[in-house]
Amino acid sequence: MNFTAIDFETANPKRNSACAIGLVRVEGGQIVKECSLLIRPPSRWFKFTYIHSITWDDVRDKPTFKEIWPEIAPFILAGDFLVAHNAPFDHSVLKSTCHHYGIPLPELKFKCTVRLARHGLGIRPAKLSNVCRVLGIPLENHHDALCDAKACAQIMLRAQALEEQPLLWQKGC
Repeated sequence: MNFTAIDFETANPKRNSACAIGLVRVEGGQIVKECSLLIRPPSRWFKFTYIHSITWDDVRDKPTFKEIWPEIAPFILAGDFLVAHNAPFDHSVLKSTCHHYGIPLPELKFKCTVRLARHGLGIRPAKLSNVCRVLGIPLENHHDALCDAKACAQIMLRAQALEEQPLLWQKGC
């Protein structure tokens, strides 16, 4: 199965305020490509610096989402699905940011590793740091978009491996 793990960091509560993206492409069960970019959001308002340490000064000279789209589109549009930890959040950031810049976005399949952790693997709480701890997946710099996307990809790969062992896997997630 081929997929891309995606993680956004946002500057503020507005879903179109993406300030960083991490993308990890998985083909045939192996990570084959990674991409990490800082993004200049449409506003200088940064509320979530305390979470991810990104400031306006870090992104003021970076390209906008529209400018990076040609580089990231192959990650997003290829493969069987996208995977994210808390997929509704990352999906909404992608949709809102594309809408803001007038980028047409086809319907995309998303899988959520929060849901997978809770319902498929029985891991609670399902916050990324805990799921990684339980599964023995390194999470070197939580809230760095690429680190979080790598961890998410590893969670999905672990879940796929466990799926081959039916007694360890609960169907239906």
